[in-house]
Amino acid sequence: MDEQKILTEQLHAQKTSDAEFSTQKILIVEPDAVPERIDKYLSERLSGSRSFLQKLLKENRVSAGGVPVKASYRICAGDVIRVDIPAQSEPDILAEDIPLDILYEDDDLLVVNKPKGMVVHPGAGHYSHTLVNALMYHCRDNLSGINGVLRPGIVHRIDQNTTGSLLVCKNDFSHNFIAGQLKEHSITRRYRAIVHGKISSDGTVNAPIGRHPVERKKMAVNEKNGKPAVTHYRVLEQFEKFTYIECVLETGRTHQIRVHMSSIHHPILGDDVYGPARCPFPGLQGQTLHAQVLGFIHPRTGEYMEFSAPLPQYFEELLEKLRQM
Repeated sequence: MDEQKILTEQLHAQKTSDAEFSTQKILIVEPDAVPERIDKYLSERLSGSRSFLQKLLKENRVSAGGVPVKASYRICAGDVIRVDIPAQSEPDILAEDIPLDILYEDDDLLVVNKPKGMVVHPGAGHYSHTLVNALMYHCRDNLSGINGVLRPGIVHRIDQNTTGSLLVCKNDFSHNFIAGQLKEHSITRRYRAIVHGKISSDGTVNAPIGRHPVERKKMAVNEKNGKPAVTHYRVLEQFEKFTYIECVLETGRTHQIRVHMSSIHHPILGDDVYGPARCPFPGLQGQTLHAQVLGFIHPRTGEYMEFSAPLPQYFEELLEKLRQM
């Protein structure tokens, strides 16, 4: 939103039982904005579920021109909208004895092969059985604390139904070092995927990715508000209605491969967000996407290291089915 001025003031968390707030967000409606309900306007600009925003409106925590408004209020050009977001206590995250498939480990970091269906770190609706719960048990207190109590050790992540290589940092030194490589796009990340349709040749998708303009929980190719995103893909094997490909990331945007492949009309098989509503293989859980290769410079030794996570069994079996069709 190039023309929208957004001011955010971080306030101290109030540990009281009344209507104190920890964060105040002020949004000034663009001069050329089309009048629309304020709940819709906020859902496209703020994080949080629609029900959470509705709750703020009902509690008179949203005002326009200094006056509390309801969800039905229609925004006008120049409106100064203030949203008071209450302090929320962070839940206790417990260590859980969950087996980990560890590809590599030393005193600074470890590389794990994340299984399908496992959420990387706790969040709304997922405060147990996550990778972080398992890491807390395995590493005890040896995890970086830069990303807070909900994401100890986590320097990057992959989606719940994406499998494969994930790097975890045991201390702040390694976390900062790896984060620098991620920022410079110097980490090697190669994925395997099965996509809909026949792709005849290798290619590159160079298209910015940002929040979907209508569906807040989705990402999309967004020329106006997106961040640069580049995905290279290589054809590995063709089938009658699908193609097995390798994707190499230059950038690491949320849902990047899923959004990019969908944007060129080759969504990932099984993707229930960016692909067809009906999956041709009943029982397939989420996108057929695997983070196979992860390469980086070790923070302590300065040496380049590269690890490969084997394709999961479901992926191998699916490839065999396609070869026989």
